Amino acid sequence: MGILDGIRDGIRGILGTRAEADATSGADPEDLFGMSTAYVTMGADLGYEVGEAAALCFSGVNSTDFEDTVEEVIDILEVGRDEFGTEAYLHEDDHGYHWVVLEDTNFEDLVTSIHFAADTFIERGYGARLLAALFAFEKDDQRAYWVYSFRRGSFYPFAPEDPAERERDRNAEFKLQSLLEGELDVEEDKEYWYPLWPSTRHGHPWE
Repeated sequence: MGILDGIRDGIRGILGTRAEADATSGADPEDLFGMSTAYVTMGADLGYEVGEAAALCFSGVNSTDFEDTVEEVIDILEVGRDEFGTEAYLHEDDHGYHWVVLEDTNFEDLVTSIHFAADTFIERGYGARLLAALFAFEKDDQRAYWVYSFRRGSFYPFAPEDPAERERDRNAEFKLQSLLEGELDVEEDKEYWYPLWPSTRHGHPWE
């Protein structure tokens, strides 16, 4: 099975019927603002630096209204680029999942932009199409992510160590959980800590 298959399986898990049936609560875009303090704690206590990138993953709908919603999100993010310097673009992966990808050296601008995008989808009636929001971090040349699952309404850490071998740095993930479970609503059931494997060791899941 290829790495892209792993990405597909992970996303299917987030969107899958079991996660939907077992969902503990509806997602609230306001939860995303928890990252505005979490990244400070990560840097001070564990030495993580912000990865200057974040992304919102969603599944598409074959309708003009949905296409208009996606276009509205991207257009407003592009207008905001002049004010905040946040680069935004839309990406569709090989399995038909869509990503709003954001890049900025200012992490709080990333959080604000991800919140805006998610909130717009929900206000337009497409909250059910949202899968996950990912925030990237780095430490000692290794990547880690906080993933917000819209199906579960909670965060979980994901630290890919060797994508080719499907190896995760569980120690790093547990440290992140222990450190931030007081600041973020961390998913208690680790069965829902779905991996979203990048295609390369130093790549992002959305690339």
